[in-house]
Amino acid sequence: MTDRYAALTVTLDGPPRSDDAQVIIDAIKMVKGVAGVVPVVADVNAYWAKETAKMELLYKLIEMVRET
Repeated sequence: MTDRYAALTVTLDGPPRSDDAQVIIDAIKMVKGVAGVVPVVADVNAYWAKETAKMELLYKLIEMVRET
C-alpha cells in the first residue's frame, strides 16, 4: 500500500521579493494536481537560524582541515 500526500513543501534557495516570486507561484499553480499555493513570508528568525547553522558547519570544517 502506498502513502497519500496532502501537501508538498517547496523550499526556495533565497527569499525573493514578492513581486519576483509571483512567476514561481504561477508556475507551481500550473502543475497538475496543485490545488493552491500559499506563500510563507520569510522572517528574521528563520534567516538567523540558517546563517548560524552555516557558520557552525564552516567552523567545524575549518577545524577538521587544520587537524589534518
